[in-house]
Amino acid sequence: MKYRLLGRTGWRVSEVSFGAWAIGGAWGQVSDADAMATLHEAIDGGVNFLDTADVYGDGRSERLIARLRKERGGREEILVATKAGRRLPQQTVEGYSRENLAGWIEDSLRNLGTDSLDLLQLHCPPTELYSRPEVFGTLDDFVQAGKIRYYGVSVEKVDEALRAIEFPNVQTVQIIFNCFRQRPAETFFLKARQKQAGILARVPLASGLLTGKFRQDSSFASDDHRNFNRHGEAFDVGETFSGIDYNLGLEAVEEIRTLLPAGVSMSQFALRWILMFDAVTCAIPGGRRPEQVVDNDRASDLPVLTPGVMAEVRRIYDDKIRPLVENRW
Repeated sequence: MKYRLLGRTGWRVSEVSFGAWAIGGAWGQVSDADAMATLHEAIDGGVNFLDTADVYGDGRSERLIARLRKERGGREEILVATKAGRRLPQQTVEGYSRENLAGWIEDSLRNLGTDSLDLLQLHCPPTELYSRPEVFGTLDDFVQAGKIRYYGVSVEKVDEALRAIEFPNVQTVQIIFNCFRQRPAETFFLKARQKQAGILARVPLASGLLTGKFRQDSSFASDDHRNFNRHGEAFDVGETFSGIDYNLGLEAVEEIRTLLPAGVSMSQFALRWILMFDAVTCAIPGGRRPEQVVDNDRASDLPVLTPGVMAEVRRIYDDKIRPLVENRW
């Protein structure tokens, strides 16, 4: 596992880290035993940075991570980024009040069994929030009080990411970036590097499409967002399969499959593609089973992709995907 500097925090985090949404909920049933085995495998493989949120399984994901830290006995530093804001019944700027933020922070502190959150991220707040500096002033107060060490944002849109890094103490931006969502590299990464903001590449495998394991007749459980949110019924459609049509995604995957070097899985290739961008601090793929984590982690050891391969991925994106996503996020 290789490590990269996370913004201005001074932390060196695993370039393939772990996203803990799937073990919390909305991805089908995952037992506690499977979740814990998966988390332990991540740490055993060199992962030292976990991303979660208070709403993942209504705190279940955070509580599993607290259990992980306890079971590891402090042998390794395990950095945890959590998120807050999606508990609101409706997303409004007014919902990000000092009182609400304080309550969400206390909930996460309790779930994670800690006195201070390593990194708190606003969880895809409304665009208008970036015109309200008082919200970020409140977060500064929580840093001063020792409740959080650093803070950042998770965003849906590139424009939100650009506005977020204008606030001087925003340390990180979590944004969808993968072979099917390439716009951040064109319009955001350079500015982020200039601001020394860490970038967490979320939805790196396009909800599993870029694992290359799905078919037209693949089915998903009723409590899996890949079933119930394909058209944005529950939350932003970009969170599910990166917002592209499922069958079109399968076609693009088959074109990408022809580029795979011998012995490299589709997941590893997709993650290695993300890591070709130096501005990215880490990719945060999820996993429900230990073997998925093992496969993902190996991406860190792969050689760089050739310019020709990178150009082909770009061509597939330009031909099939760009018109569908470019102006939406």
